[in-house]
Amino acid sequence: MRILLSLLFMLFLAVLPAGAAEIALKKASFIPQWSPQAQFAGYYVAYEKGFYKKYGVDLTILQGGPNQSPTDFLERRKADFVSLWLSTAMQRRSHGVKLINIGQVMQRSALMLIAKKSSNIKTPQDMNGKKVGIWGADFQIQPRAFFKKYNLHINVIPQSFSVNLFLRGGVDVASAMWYNEYHTIINSGLNEDELTTFFFYDYGLNFPEDGIYVLEDTYRKDPALSCAFVRASLEGWLYAFAHPEEALDIVLNYISRAKGPANRVHQRWMLARMKDLILPVDEVSTLGNLQPSDYEGVGRELFASGLIRIIPAYNSFCVRCDNRAEN
Repeated sequence: MRILLSLLFMLFLAVLPAGAAEIALKKASFIPQWSPQAQFAGYYVAYEKGFYKKYGVDLTILQGGPNQSPTDFLERRKADFVSLWLSTAMQRRSHGVKLINIGQVMQRSALMLIAKKSSNIKTPQDMNGKKVGIWGADFQIQPRAFFKKYNLHINVIPQSFSVNLFLRGGVDVASAMWYNEYHTIINSGLNEDELTTFFFYDYGLNFPEDGIYVLEDTYRKDPALSCAFVRASLEGWLYAFAHPEEALDIVLNYISRAKGPANRVHQRWMLARMKDLILPVDEVSTLGNLQPSDYEGVGRELFASGLIRIIPAYNSFCVRCDNRAEN
């Protein structure tokens, strides 16, 4: 894996525009969809290592968080680029926000359901009649599609972002992100072999999460700037995976500045899982690109659930910077 990362990093260096040192810097801003953590390590690393400036971007990273909606920032033009889940982006586009995907960072869904083996839940059918903790909004789409697919009748319990209800037996099944809450659970006294995990991508419900989005007219005014941001960001991710401890130092500094709880062990787990979710499993060409099959699958589920009125054509929603001719 280290050799693969080195080769990928060298590939990105090879496609650096000629005369990059003479590129005039263009101002731009970016906001992730949550508070600083290793989920966004690639952006922080790209900034601190000077990759954005190398590609001609004078970037400002805005602090995300529970009261900082990336789509609102994008729509009000308070940020040029944002990180969003694909399901969120498709819903907002359906409601009139003319945004497009210019880079798909996470290739697999990290959302999952977890049960204790002691509850005798080993298959989807075993969830029938059980209490299942579900988060709100976008986090409900995959679980409800999963319940529908297996004809499950469950007792939905609203779940906060704490796993305490699950740990205390208040729910039989809990929602979790693989890179976050799952690690909290296995560090709270439960061993991995005491848990049954249900990854939605294993059940034909892969909803790619973190992607890079921009308003359509912003992209059309300066496609080179948008693609420069994507390329620098992906280079940041590759560097972070090749130099994890340095990346963690950078992430923890951002967490500290945001006055968040800085736990290096937890952030190390998160960064490792992000590598699993971001790096292509089969071919290098998928790095940073939204796959048509994933897009269509999410679109079908959103349409069937009544969450979008129409599924936009893939080519009108997604721009692949690796296929765009330079101006």
